[in-house]
Amino acid sequence: MATIKKGILGGVSGKVGNVVGGSWKGVDYLRSLPAEVRQANTTLQISQRMKFKAVIDFLKPLNELIRIGFKPDSAKMTAFNAAMSYNYNNALTGDFESGFSIDYAKALVARGNLAGIAGAVIESANPGQLSLNWTDNSAETGAAATDILYVGVYNPDKGTAVVRINSAQRATGTVTIDLPADYSGDLVHCYAGFLGTDVLVGTATRETVSTSIHMESVVVA
Repeated sequence: MATIKKGILGGVSGKVGNVVGGSWKGVDYLRSLPAEVRQANTTLQISQRMKFKAVIDFLKPLNELIRIGFKPDSAKMTAFNAAMSYNYNNALTGDFESGFSIDYAKALVARGNLAGIAGAVIESANPGQLSLNWTDNSAETGAAATDILYVGVYNPDKGTAVVRINSAQRATGTVTIDLPADYSGDLVHCYAGFLGTDVLVGTATRETVSTSIHMESVVVA
């Protein structure tokens, strides 16, 4: 029950229907209570939460890369939200009954117009390591021999990822990536591409970011 202080013209303290009165720093106020959220657990709402969780669980470990890779799409939102939007709309698979997950082949961790990685082959011959080899395609329009490699290795079993940026150049054609010891025996998904060297000292643009490619999944030795 509410009480009226100092007569009818005074402040209100307490609750009347969906209106609450009170005082803050000597100022009397009235505010309405928020409308009740009804049926918060409908199938549609639960399904939406499941979808968001699947995308977030995939993207969060790769956020160091996504901050650069989706920067060109972040004019009206954060890079992470841009990656959320893309992967939510393009890389989700499953349904309410079986659950939702990421179609890793359709997922992106970077998006732009720079020439991407070509002829990429990945393998794990040594314990805790991945070897990535590719073709030098620096003769393609807009590409440069000095473009820097980015790699994101996602481990769905651990829910973690390893990100490497500037570990090799386009012309190098090969790189070895060290992984945590407990990755051995796990299936991982590798995403790779290139960044223009200007990204290291400026803002990533569509011309300085290549769209990531998903290579075949590989079991770490």
